Amino acid sequence: VQLQASGGGLVQAGGSLRLSCAASGSILRVDDMAWYRQAQGKERELVARITSGGGINYADSVKDRFIISRDNAKNTVYLQMNSLKPEDTAVYYCNADILYREYDSVVAWKAWGQGTQVTVSS
Repeated sequence: VQLQASGGGLVQAGGSLRLSCAASGSILRVDDMAWYRQAQGKERELVARITSGGGINYADSVKDRFIISRDNAKNTVYLQMNSLKPEDTAVYYCNADILYREYDSVVAWKAWGQGTQVTVSS
């Protein structure tokens, strides 16, 4: 089972990027999915979270600019980032609460993706 993120890059201030993160493997269920970010020299912070039922919460710093969504059939979470600012520059990590089968056991795993760099130039 793995979590694979993609979609980062370099963009000018005011621009947009879309991140994707897909869970794959012998998955039984994916509960909450989220995006975190970690800027250089700072702690990792929650950007947005979405539950399996569609409940959403955002960090105040990204409200009205970022949109989180998910495709439950594809076990994929997205982050549409609009009106990007230089302070949005960070490594973005996806996170998911995954229930999967391993041999005869069921395992609950709080999975992290590998991180994708987002750089916003002024």
